[in-house]
Amino acid sequence: MRPILLIISILSILSNVPAQTPAEHVKAIQDDARVKKAFDYLDQNHDQILREWIAITEINAPSKQEQERAKFIESLLRKHNLDIRYDSAGNLIATRKGSGGGPVAVFDAHMDTVFQPGLKIKATVRDGRVYAPGVGDDTRNIEALLATIRALDAAKIKTKGDLVFLFTTDEEAGMTGARQYTKDNKGKVDYYIALDGGYEGFTYAGIGITWYRHHFIGPGGHTRSRTPPYSATLPMARAIARIYELKVPTNPSSNLNIGMLGGSEVVNAKADDAWFSLDLRSTSNEVIADLEKKIAAILDEEAKREGMTVKTDVISSSPAAVLPGNRESHLVKIAEAVHRAMGFDPPIGNAGSNNSSAALLQGIPSISTGAGPCNDAHALTENCEIEPFYWGIKKILLLELALAGLAQ
Repeated sequence: MRPILLIISILSILSNVPAQTPAEHVKAIQDDARVKKAFDYLDQNHDQILREWIAITEINAPSKQEQERAKFIESLLRKHNLDIRYDSAGNLIATRKGSGGGPVAVFDAHMDTVFQPGLKIKATVRDGRVYAPGVGDDTRNIEALLATIRALDAAKIKTKGDLVFLFTTDEEAGMTGARQYTKDNKGKVDYYIALDGGYEGFTYAGIGITWYRHHFIGPGGHTRSRTPPYSATLPMARAIARIYELKVPTNPSSNLNIGMLGGSEVVNAKADDAWFSLDLRSTSNEVIADLEKKIAAILDEEAKREGMTVKTDVISSSPAAVLPGNRESHLVKIAEAVHRAMGFDPPIGNAGSNNSSAALLQGIPSISTGAGPCNDAHALTENCEIEPFYWGIKKILLLELALAGLAQ
């Protein structure tokens, strides 16, 4: 047979071989001897993983003050063959180069916490849990990435595509780190996985979030002054009551909360500036716009009723991040197959609230998940289960390999 006919014949045969399903693809990776060796490494190093998890947790890292934690993480990354750099937002980026021919998969864990500067953190372990502010959000996922890097090296695993381990800044205060990274790398990233919360399931879209501070402005005065008759707190109170009477849809998933109030500095003053914060969320930008319109009308009516004015400050705004077709994408199908291969029946949602939204808004396929079950996020009583965390690290490792591909 002539060479050209032989090639055509082979191509014809290959074209008739059915492609692997996501479940088959994941199972083949899970059964690979190298992957089993990597899992064994994780099983044999529980104590090291826990110690390192605690060490990172005890470095407090308020938003925009992540440098000390970043330097510690960098010192751990320097022990491995990684390309390490910082970007203009202070993100720490460590790339594990692939052999070529595979997609670029970014795994993001944010370094910042919500706790005040100067807080001294001391983790405690009891009853199968580790307790410390920030131990879950998001230190568990920082440690999960570090542990997978060591496991990949121990098993001498090479991937086809690059694995980018991204440790981001300022997630809690506006996602500026992820926004900068995804803006800088749009078109260079195939998959973006935000590790932030989650364990048994994942999300594939981001909820829209806008934070406002609404002010009622009046002339103020003393308690005994006859004019003006009222403090600016009166129209504010009436407006709050009416806002809470608005119908907020549950489908699409939407939420409204008034969390902060402010007014006079002293007891015997009528407030000339009474304000409240508003947290408005929905998976639909149309719902957000409709509620904004209704709230604005309420504020205007109540202000005019007392001869006052309204001023609105937008503290931060992130629209709902929905990538058309993402629910049926390769990324989501692979993520689902990974979760099922690890024994989960994964809840799959569209209301994520993390760095995944920054990627989706740049058109980058993205999901968010996590490495372990935790409670009391953003509280001093925050805590995580220890044993499931090791299983969650294996899940993250399998997801890394299923997306970047195993090299021979």
